[in-house]
Amino acid sequence: MTMRIWGLRATALGAMALVAAGCSTASLEPPVPDVTNAPAAGFANLQPGSEEDFILNVGRRTYFTEGSAALDSVAKTTIDNQIAWLKKHPRWLVKLQGFADDPGGDAAMTELSRRRAEAVMNYMIAGGIDRDRLWAKGYGKERVVRDCTEASCRVQNRRVISNLREEKDGAA
Repeated sequence: MTMRIWGLRATALGAMALVAAGCSTASLEPPVPDVTNAPAAGFANLQPGSEEDFILNVGRRTYFTEGSAALDSVAKTTIDNQIAWLKKHPRWLVKLQGFADDPGGDAAMTELSRRRAEAVMNYMIAGGIDRDRLWAKGYGKERVVRDCTEASCRVQNRRVISNLREEKDGAA
């Protein structure tokens, strides 16, 4: 019985300590936020209007469906963002490189990739980018991003890359 009384006293003392702690006027430190607006490592010095700014904040890849050079709504949105950025930064020229990884021979893929690059270029011109700032070339099946057989994988190779340049170079 003595053990039981001591157990009850210990429980009562513990409860009183908790109540007293809850009534404490001590201030707690504010919680640390889970997010930050600080730049990611390596991007603290990212300059607006730089090539890195274009790549990271706008995107330079436009993708196409198999066998097509038509611009879908996603492609147009990407290019619209590129156009807006290029209008703010008129010093840049754009080298448009088209690629294909569709069924067909090398000549057909080179032609399709050229048409893709020209589709992006024509959309940019229609959007107000001066023709003299743009040039395009198709590379066909050269320079694949992924060497694979699944259709979901090959889509990465059906693209146009918008590469910024300060001056035109001899080869597209």
